[in-house]
Amino acid sequence: MDFEMFYRDTSRRLLRYAYGLTGDPGEAQDLVQEAYARAWQRWRQVSAYEDPEAWLRLVVNRLSTDRWRRLFVRRNHAAAQPPPPAAPPPSEDLVVLVRAMRALPARHRQALALHYLLDRSIAEIAAETGVSIGTVKSWLSRGRAGLAATLDPDPSEGARRAR
Repeated sequence: MDFEMFYRDTSRRLLRYAYGLTGDPGEAQDLVQEAYARAWQRWRQVSAYEDPEAWLRLVVNRLSTDRWRRLFVRRNHAAAQPPPPAAPPPSEDLVVLVRAMRALPARHRQALALHYLLDRSIAEIAAETGVSIGTVKSWLSRGRAGLAATLDPDPSEGARRAR
């Protein structure tokens, strides 16, 4: 029997088995994929077994057990460690700024973040996003204008405060 036919004949059953062990469809798919990768690497040897599917189930079972052991060790290690200090809540200014940034179009938000948070030049942003320098300047200008409008909805009020 060739590997492709073996895979077609057994993959659904093995996936159901892995799902029964883990209770998680994504984890089950990962275990099955790893088991088939190992079977593929040793196909000459595995295909000679009386029941190659039993070998795959054994591999899935061991991978699942290893997964549970790793989770157990992590939990015990985490429990032995003192909890990290509580992070201070974000400032009101940060909350307002994040809310204003979310109101911007994605490209404006991206340009502002790259320019002001990562100190990227306009040319670097243009190269990274695949647009012209003029487009990046436009995004930055519109993004700043959008932030200004959101953060100070009454421009005349802001002008009076600045005096």
